[in-house]
Amino acid sequence: MHHYYYHYKSHFPLSCSDRVIFLPGRFQNVSISQNETVQAVVSTIPSEVAFITLQFHTQHRNATISYTRMPGLGLSLTAVDSGLVSALRRDQTSLTLFLSSPDGNAVAGTGVILSYSSTDPVPGACNMEFDLEIDPNIYIHYNLYETTIRFAPANLGYKRDGAPPACSQSTGADTRWRLQYDIYQYFLPENDLSERSLFTGFQAVADKQGMMENGKRVMTLKSTDVSSMVFNSIPGQGIIYSVIVRDPLLNTSASYVPAHTYACSFNSTLDSCQTLGKISTKIFFTITGLAGLFVCFFGHRFFKCELFCMGFSFAAFLFFILITRTTELDYDIRLTLSAVLGVVGGIILVMIWWRFGSVVAVVVIVVGLMLGFLLASVVLFTPLGDIDVFRKSDAVFWVTFCCVTLIVPLFFVRWPREGNITTCGIVGAYAVVLAVNAYIYTSLSYITLNILKRLLNNTFTAVFTDVPFQTIDYVMITVWVVLSVCGVVLQLYRERSRPFFPPSPYLMWQQERERRKTNVLDPSHHFPSLPSRLLARVRQLTMRTEPVGEHTPLLL
Repeated sequence: MHHYYYHYKSHFPLSCSDRVIFLPGRFQNVSISQNETVQAVVSTIPSEVAFITLQFHTQHRNATISYTRMPGLGLSLTAVDSGLVSALRRDQTSLTLFLSSPDGNAVAGTGVILSYSSTDPVPGACNMEFDLEIDPNIYIHYNLYETTIRFAPANLGYKRDGAPPACSQSTGADTRWRLQYDIYQYFLPENDLSERSLFTGFQAVADKQGMMENGKRVMTLKSTDVSSMVFNSIPGQGIIYSVIVRDPLLNTSASYVPAHTYACSFNSTLDSCQTLGKISTKIFFTITGLAGLFVCFFGHRFFKCELFCMGFSFAAFLFFILITRTTELDYDIRLTLSAVLGVVGGIILVMIWWRFGSVVAVVVIVVGLMLGFLLASVVLFTPLGDIDVFRKSDAVFWVTFCCVTLIVPLFFVRWPREGNITTCGIVGAYAVVLAVNAYIYTSLSYITLNILKRLLNNTFTAVFTDVPFQTIDYVMITVWVVLSVCGVVLQLYRERSRPFFPPSPYLMWQQERERRKTNVLDPSHHFPSLPSRLLARVRQLTMRTEPVGEHTPLLL
């Protein structure tokens, strides 16, 4: 394993091969060999320190941290992010804890010791759920849709050798019920799965001061609230979660052991963190991006192609939801079926316009709804979407979403051509963004993905949908805006002197047929009908051709 040395790292030498010396607040990189137990030693502890937290972090391999050399139930914890709290005795000036590898394989990680006084809250000291008596850890569970964090309630601080306050006493101001819990998240750099990036992130936010300065507070829980929180899963994006417990009466605080997740597995042979993008997804969105680029600049001119793309998107999105909610088919099969049904939807939309020539039906309704859907998704992608009334009520969320979606087509009634060109520019450019996301992660994909997740998952309502906004996202926003503006301006300029919409081919054919019937002077009036022309052509192909020449006998 490689060791990375940062400015926080302690430069104290190891006393022996299985002994590592820590100083409070200074990170120490530790490599645990096979079947080895490493002693984590803290010495010269000041008398004002009442308890100490040791936290140890690895990227994806479990490590065991224990009070004793031999790990036991209630005396140890095995995880990628683990920590222990040690309450100190009156004259205690040193402390030894133990690190080991649970599966016998070598593991490398980084650890730090944090010290707290008797007035600081004790994280996890009122644990009633997990194995440790005092459990300062954050437990993470994730699936495709959501990431849940859980932690044990804290208790008030107490002096060395003092009796800890009762956890289930009355809820008065002098009990642990006055404590408050600030939930923080810290996004690691996008598209960076390296160990160096993770360890640098932990060094920035391992203690309370670092997390408050560098992290983002998403919620404050009271002691009467359930000690858990649900977030949006972002596979492949590293996120560090932390909880800082505060005592508002004494104005003190303490940090739980931060925990991280990438919402994916490093050990899976299929769809691991390194191979998140499925080939089928890349193919699908690459074609979508190319079609979107064409629609962005030429959609209104090639009206039938635009209608096909819009009908395809509308039908594919709708049927992907229906197939996913009603079947247990594999993802690739669902995507393929959705694409096939999308093609059918695109053809149907083109045929509706070809047969009836109704601009209202195809532009105002379908194309207008496409733009309305995207704009509503953007509105609820902003921090507005994390307001409690939207998070906790599906009804309020969907009513607001539908209102924004339905308002947009109303403008198409008054300005159909301008609305259609605007939709081509904005929706087509966003399809390019989705194509880029198939290869390089960008948070802009979650504009529509969050809506899709809410439609597919009944419990997604309570999820915080925060996503990181970093350099790549600002670049993609610029690309989206530039493509949209250029596409809209170019099409408006090019179409300024042309008819608003091309006429329906079927209606034109009907008008031409009526004209031929009523105008006997028109040569086309005497032109054979299509069945007659086809029959004559068949006869030409099947009958034997007579030889050219004289057919009468020559006179002698």
